Amino acid sequence: MSNHFTGLSLGPPLGDQRLDLCDLYAFQSPTDASRTVIILNANPNADALHPDAIYRLNIDNDGDLLTDVALSYVFSKPQNGKQTFSVFLAKGAESRSAEATGKKIVADAEVSFGPTPNLVKAGDHTFFAGSRGDAFFFDFDGIKNLFDIRGKRNFTEPHLSGKSPWTGVDSNIEGNVFSMVVELPTSELAPKPELHIWGRCSVRQDGKLIHADRAGHPSVSSFFNTDDTKLEYNASEPVNDRGRWLEQFVHLMGHTGNYSREEAIAEIDKERTLPDVLNFDPSKPANYPNGRVFTDDVIDYRLAFLTKGECPSSGLKPHTDILKEFPYLGARIRRRTNRARQALFAAAHESSFGARLTLDRDRKDSKSPTPSPA
Repeated sequence: MSNHFTGLSLGPPLGDQRLDLCDLYAFQSPTDASRTVIILNANPNADALHPDAIYRLNIDNDGDLLTDVALSYVFSKPQNGKQTFSVFLAKGAESRSAEATGKKIVADAEVSFGPTPNLVKAGDHTFFAGSRGDAFFFDFDGIKNLFDIRGKRNFTEPHLSGKSPWTGVDSNIEGNVFSMVVELPTSELAPKPELHIWGRCSVRQDGKLIHADRAGHPSVSSFFNTDDTKLEYNASEPVNDRGRWLEQFVHLMGHTGNYSREEAIAEIDKERTLPDVLNFDPSKPANYPNGRVFTDDVIDYRLAFLTKGECPSSGLKPHTDILKEFPYLGARIRRRTNRARQALFAAAHESSFGARLTLDRDRKDSKSPTPSPA
């Protein structure tokens, strides 16, 4: 069989890095096990977010894959290097609106672009929004060695014999990201016993709200998505995922791990890959696929899943600048680098994963160092 996926040319949603949802994390608070932390990262340029967008956490607490609790972040137009954010909390039927509805529990709080985080209290909730160091780690050159990526094919038919593909270099060691962090009592989310969490970025264009990106399982969109389907996939609702996307997932797994149809469906069901949501039982330790923490090597995990356990581990270590206290991600990393290298880091995330090849090539071709923004 042949494969004509074109996922390697994927770029940021609607061509705008500000709309790119990079990573989703959920874990118990390290300082209070009765509280849950949920982090939605976006915009690998780590600068201001889109003023016409809604960055939303959807939480299903009863297993019907419909939103029961929604936290919607909205941002002002940036001015003079500053931006503010507001947060809306909605529950029940109101939480299923695509708009930022519900009670405004944070109003015009300052976004943190410097090293000192602005912690915002709203009753039992604590919020943060701003630039931080990125906890995501991966060996991009190793991924290029692993897969035949000629002709803009997707990540199929890995080379699993002979020399290890891994370089031992973390391509995102100096990466930054824009982070939205909330910590709140787990009881307010009312898990029964699990939570099913997904991120959504929607942007208003020509008076209409367009679903530009989504975040659930780490690295699923990166490896399973294609140019032909990415817009539809990003606009999809989890409740429809299995019926719409199962066959595409099964097809890809036949190439990456020589799975039979029955084997692929069994693995998808075992992991609960579909629907594409982050499952989290707060009564159990958080480690992906139960929630996600910064030390989870989600690329190793996904490649083992795709290759039926044949892909060796990259051997990379988690980043060391994470914090034990809120907002848990370390301060934004200051560095001198060329613009194309910044672009590589900017692409090193879920929905822009396929753009890394072009950006890495540009990085190697560019020789003019410029300081990164403060």
